Parts: sequence; C-alpha cells; structure tokens
Amino acid sequence: MSSKHHDDDATQDAAFVRTFGLVLAALAVIGVVIVYLARGVTSSAQSAEPGYVEDVAARVAPVGQLNTSGAAVAVTPAGAEPPTAAAAPVATAAVLGGKEAYDSVCFACHTPGAAGAPKMGDAAAWAPCVAQGKDTLYKHAIEGYMGNAGMMPPKGGRPDLADDSVKAAVDYMVENSQ
Repeated sequence: MSSKHHDDDATQDAAFVRTFGLVLAALAVIGVVIVYLARGVTSSAQSAEPGYVEDVAARVAPVGQLNTSGAAVAVTPAGAEPPTAAAAPVATAAVLGGKEAYDSVCFACHTPGAAGAPKMGDAAAWAPCVAQGKDTLYKHAIEGYMGNAGMMPPKGGRPDLADDSVKAAVDYMVENSQ
C-alpha cells in the first residue's frame, strides 16, 4: 500500500511541475509580447509627431537654475522669450536705512537670538562682537560668519541688500544694544 501511495505522490508532483512550468512559460511569452507592443506603440508615436523628442525634452527641462553669484536675476514667465542682453535690467541692490533693514531682515534672528545671534538690546551679548571692531562686524554681516557661538548668513540671507544697508543695520543694532 505504501508503494502505491508513493507512486501517486510522484505522479502528482510531476503533474504540478509540468503545470507550473507551462504557466511560467506562458507568463514569459506574455511579458515579451507586451514589451514588443510597447516598443511599437512608442516608436510609432515618436515617428508620427515631428518634434516629439524636442517636446519631451522641453517638458522635462529644469524650470530654473541655481544662482550662487549673489546678483539679482531677471525672471522670465513660462512661455515668454528671455530678454536679450541689451534688454536685461540692471540689477540694483535694495537700499534701506538701518532700522528698515533690521525690521525687514535682521529681526528674524536678532530678536529671539536664533542661531547664536546676539539679541537686540542685550549689551552683554553684543560686547564681544563690538570689541572686534566695526570693520569685523561689517565683514561678518556682509560676507557671513560661522563661529563657535553660532552663524550669520551673508547679508542675513538677503543677497539683494546693499552693503551700505547692512552696515546701517549693524550700526542700528549696536547703538540700540549698549
């Protein structure tokens, strides 16, 4: 009885392996057919439309570029032609007084003391900075600074701000913090 049971198991196993192999082969054939159909459809779409590749390249092109120069750049609306060099506007720095510059940029860090910035009105926090001299304060404010106590981004993170406005803001903070 056990040999008959063993023969039935072997027959069932062989049938399973044969069926499983046929299913795998059918799936492989279906996959190959789908790949060739997809290639045929895309190649006919590409050849049917003139400029297809250029249109796709334009759709996936970056919408902007990173400006690391610190200069202001004219923005061209989507679909508009970029200005020619002769028509490009001259970049002008924003000129603000000390209080205006502080109120528009500096307050973000110097009011709460964020990123190690000396708080406006805190004479003790400003004393070591003032001891370095105004030229050093101006340089750190304009060019940026990374120290043990914290960091200062160039021009407080507003690169279009005129150097004179940054200096006026430094003077305003120092005068109101002693």
